Amino acid sequence: MIYFDNAATTRVHPAVARVVQAAMLENFGNPSSPHLLGLEAERLVRHARAALATALGCDEDEVYFTSGGTESDNLAIRGVLQTKNRKGKHIVASAIEHAAILDTLKHLEQAGLCEYTLVPPDEKGRVWPEAVGEALRNDTVLVTVMAVNNEIGTIQPVAEMVRLVKARDPEIYFHTDAVQALGKIPCRVSDWGVDLLTASGHKLSGPKGIGSLYCRKGVRLASQMTGGGQEEGLRSGTENVPGIAGFGRAVALAMEQMPERVKNWQHLQKCLLDLLLPIPDVDIHGEPLVNAPHIVNVGFPGVKGEVLVHALAGEGLFVSTGSACSSKREPHSHVLAAMQVDPLVAAGSIRISFGPDNTEDEVQMAVELIKRTVAELRRFQRY
Repeated sequence: MIYFDNAATTRVHPAVARVVQAAMLENFGNPSSPHLLGLEAERLVRHARAALATALGCDEDEVYFTSGGTESDNLAIRGVLQTKNRKGKHIVASAIEHAAILDTLKHLEQAGLCEYTLVPPDEKGRVWPEAVGEALRNDTVLVTVMAVNNEIGTIQPVAEMVRLVKARDPEIYFHTDAVQALGKIPCRVSDWGVDLLTASGHKLSGPKGIGSLYCRKGVRLASQMTGGGQEEGLRSGTENVPGIAGFGRAVALAMEQMPERVKNWQHLQKCLLDLLLPIPDVDIHGEPLVNAPHIVNVGFPGVKGEVLVHALAGEGLFVSTGSACSSKREPHSHVLAAMQVDPLVAAGSIRISFGPDNTEDEVQMAVELIKRTVAELRRFQRY
């Protein structure tokens, strides 16, 4: 098996799995309980919060745990709209955001709770700060642009955007979805200047079902879950201690190993591109060697991407056509469409994404398999 779908999810690191198991079997108390088991569970949560704060360069009380990236994105958008409703209900987002952003905006607009403007990228997938600035209105309350695109890996100039937005109107909050960024590029909130930042555990060898939202001091959000008042009242519900403990351990490992991992991914990217480019009629989307190091998106005109993905999986190579959260209901990538990629090329595109354990030998075997499978599918479709 060659697993090149790490942008969808990653294998849990053995050290993380051990932390999760211990939290389930040994430190299983409720963090809100005042006895010894409760205090030990609270300690695990506190240590994980410190790991996130260290990675993001923020204070521990600015980190809030959620069930994952989708909830964090929703909390940021819905929470801002409710606290900023006197100023307005307009939001600016890029046209290549994750479905957790775009679908939420659509639903809120349909309910009359939101108006939004989508800023398109250029042909390389880059969203220009000037275009974000032009989309601002007097009633804009939030700008949300992801730090690293989950389909093509483009790194957006978040810091430049924040400076432009704040110069125009300091009251506008800025949120970034950093799910594909944390552990791959530096994500220091003090450098970016963002007010809100989303992260997720299962994208960096942590467990599924756990995420976080950085919320800068002074930023007011309306809670979307009421109850026992956990997470300082912003996200009620008994904490997922095993998930939180595993998330904290995964983040600490990712930060410790990031220089080595990034160096390996950059090497694998170059090897992959060198081997893919000789394939007839191949299209590389974006700028892989400039983008985040773990994602390459490539198109094969004349081949259906979903057919190629299934054919490769049958041979033991696992890739995807795009976002795992929307690929089953959206046959074509909205990211590639926004980049104005030829529909025939977009329809035959796949995403290859690396994890900590991938090797150059796997890249070479994968490309040979892709070459053979693409040739077979193209020959078959001519009849």
